[in-house]
Amino acid sequence: MPCLSRLLSSSVLALTLALTPVGAPASFAKATATPALSYSLTEGRNLNTFIRDGEVAAHLLLRSGKDARILVAFPAGNSGVGLWLDTADTATWTLAGSPRPVTMADAQGRPLRGIVFDATLKADTAVPRQGVLSSTRVLREAQHTVPAQVQAQPTRTQDTLDWARDRLDGRPGYRLTVTVTHGRLTDEGLKAGADGTIGLRVAALTGETPLTPLSGDHLLTAGAAPQPATRDALTFLSYQEKLLAGSWRFNTYFGRDTLMSVMLLMPVMQPDAVTGGLRSVLARLSPAGEVAHEEDIGEFAILDHLKTDGTLSDAPVYDYKMVDSDFLLAPVARAWLLDDARGRAGARAFLAAPDGRHGVAEATGAALVRNLRRVVAQAAPFATAPGPATLVRLKPGVPVGEWRDSDDGLGGGVYPYDVNAILVPAALEAAEALLAAKLLDPWLDAAARADLAKAGALAKVWRAKAPALFEVSVAPEQARQAVAAYAAKAGVPAEDALAALPPGPVRFHALSLDAAGKPVPVLNSDEGFALLFSRPSPQALEAAVDATLRPFPAGLMTGVGMLVANPAYAPAPIQDLFPRTAYHGTVVWSWQQALTAAGLARQLTRTDLPPTTRDKLTRMQTTLWQAITATRGVQSSELWSWDFRDGHYVVAPYGAAGGGGDDESNAAQLWSTVYLAVQPPRNTP
Repeated sequence: MPCLSRLLSSSVLALTLALTPVGAPASFAKATATPALSYSLTEGRNLNTFIRDGEVAAHLLLRSGKDARILVAFPAGNSGVGLWLDTADTATWTLAGSPRPVTMADAQGRPLRGIVFDATLKADTAVPRQGVLSSTRVLREAQHTVPAQVQAQPTRTQDTLDWARDRLDGRPGYRLTVTVTHGRLTDEGLKAGADGTIGLRVAALTGETPLTPLSGDHLLTAGAAPQPATRDALTFLSYQEKLLAGSWRFNTYFGRDTLMSVMLLMPVMQPDAVTGGLRSVLARLSPAGEVAHEEDIGEFAILDHLKTDGTLSDAPVYDYKMVDSDFLLAPVARAWLLDDARGRAGARAFLAAPDGRHGVAEATGAALVRNLRRVVAQAAPFATAPGPATLVRLKPGVPVGEWRDSDDGLGGGVYPYDVNAILVPAALEAAEALLAAKLLDPWLDAAARADLAKAGALAKVWRAKAPALFEVSVAPEQARQAVAAYAAKAGVPAEDALAALPPGPVRFHALSLDAAGKPVPVLNSDEGFALLFSRPSPQALEAAVDATLRPFPAGLMTGVGMLVANPAYAPAPIQDLFPRTAYHGTVVWSWQQALTAAGLARQLTRTDLPPTTRDKLTRMQTTLWQAITATRGVQSSELWSWDFRDGHYVVAPYGAAGGGGDDESNAAQLWSTVYLAVQPPRNTP
C-alpha cells in the first residue's frame, strides 16, 4: 500500500483556497440539525445516505471492504468529492447519526455547500490512496485515471487531512476535510485506537451553483402511491431545472431517463413537473432535432473545452450518440399533449413558451417540430426499401445507442429491436396525431407540413415489415438442449424451465441484428416497449407473453424479478457477454419491470382481445407483480443481480459485492421511482 508520507510529498504546498478550517466542532455550529429530506439505505457493501435541505443536496456513500471509499456526490454541477482507502483486511463503516447540511465561505467570501458527518471505520490501518475533487464524471472514472489538471494533494495538520482546490476556471471549487477523532493520523496512514476502530469527522463541500428543489405537492398529485422510500428517492432527484437520472453516478440530465420516467409517472405527476421534464429535453435538442443523451456540465464541461478548443468555458456539452431517444420524445409528447386531459388543456401555452435554451430563444413547439422532422427523415429509407440495411442503425464507430448502453448490451448487434420494431413506428404515429390536432400549425412551413404528412403512411410500413426481421425460431429439441446446457452453466435448476417449453418451436424477437442483418438470438425484456407504445395483434401478444413468462433459463422469470436478457438460445460466445455480473446481462432492471407492468395494464384496457389472450396477459401480470412485490426493498435501485442458494433465487446488489466490472448500481434511480404511478391491479395477491 502507498505510504502517506509519499502522498503528502513536495507537491503539497499552499492550498488553492484559503478556507476557514473545518476541523474543530465549533466550525459546524450553523449546520442544519434536521434536514428537510434525510434517508439511508444499504446495498451490499455500500451505505448510502441522502440529504437535501435548501441549497444543499448531497449523496454520501461509504463503501466497505479492502477498497474502502468515502464518496459524496452533489446534484449541483454534477460535482463530487471522494477518498479511496487501502486496508489490509476487510474494513466496515458505521455512520454516527445523519450528515448535517452546512454552508461555509472561502477566503473570498464565496459559499461552499455540503455536509459534515461522523463515521467509524473498523480497520487497524487505512491508507489514503487517492483523493478526488471534481465532476462526478471524473469520480466515475477515477479508478482508471484522473486528469492531471484536477489532481489535488492534501495538506496535513496533526489530526487532519485537507484537500481543496478551485474549479479550473477559478470559480469556487471543492473541499474534502477528514479529521481523525478516534485513533491517530501517522505518516503511514490512519491508525485505529485500542478497540480496532478509526473515528472520522468529514466535511465534503462544493462551490457549484445549487439547483432549485421540487418536492411535495409541487411534484406529485394525491394519486401517487404511499411509498415513502420511493418518494424520497424521487424527491432527491427532482428539481425545477431538470430531473436527475440517478445517484450517485448520474446526478444530472439524461434524455432517455427523463422521457421514460415522465411517461410512466405522468398519471401522478403535477403538470409543472411533467412540462419541466419535457422542456429540459427540448431545450437540449441538436440543430438537427436529436435528443441529447447526457450532458457534461460544471468542471467536466471545462475539461471538454480544454480538449476541443483550449478554452476554460463551462458551456454545457451534449452527447447525441443514442438513437432511441430521438424516437421516444414524440410518443411521450403525444401522451401529455393529446392523451392526458391536463396536458391537453395547457398544450398550446406549453408549445408557445420558450424552450429554456441558453442563448437563442425558441418556442417549445418549434423545437418539437425539429425532432418530428428528424423522425420522418430517419424512417423514410426503410419505407422505400424495407430490409435490414435501411433500418435505424447505431451511429458509426459507436457500440451503443439505446438503453442497453454498455458495449456488450446488444450482443454485438447494430440494429436494435426496440428502436426499429417499436419506437420508430410509435414516433411516426405520434407525429401523425400531433399534426392532425393542429397544435403545431404556428411552427409549420410548407416543407415541414409536407414532411409530417408522410408520417402515417411510413408508420404502416414499419409496423408491417420491421418486426419480422427480428424473428427467432428455435426447434424443439435444440431448445431443450440449449436450456439444459445453460442451466448447468448458470448454476440453476433446469426442470421447471424444461417443463415450460412448448411442444413446437420457441419463438421470440431477437435483441438486435448484427451488421450482416442476422438476428442476435438473445431473449429480452424489450417487449415491454411494445406493450406500452403499440397495439400488437392477439397472436403477437400471446407470443410475447409465452416467451417472457417461462422460468429462466427457458424464459425471463426468476424469483427476484424479470431478467432483461437470457442468452440460453445463443451460441456460447454470445452467452459469455451476458453473465449476471454484466450491466445488461442476466440481471433485473427495476424500470423494465415497471415498463412491462404498465404495458400489460394498457393492453388489458382493450376491448378487441379474445379471452385466451386476456387470460395470458392477466397471468403474466399476476406473476410479474408477485416478483415486483418480493423485491420491494431494492425497488428504487437501478438494477440488481442474483444468487441461487438453498433452492431459491436471492437478490445480490449489483456491483456492490465486487465482480461487477466498472459499473455499480445507483441507489436512487429516477426511472425506478415510477412505481408511484405504476401500481398492481387490486386483485393481485
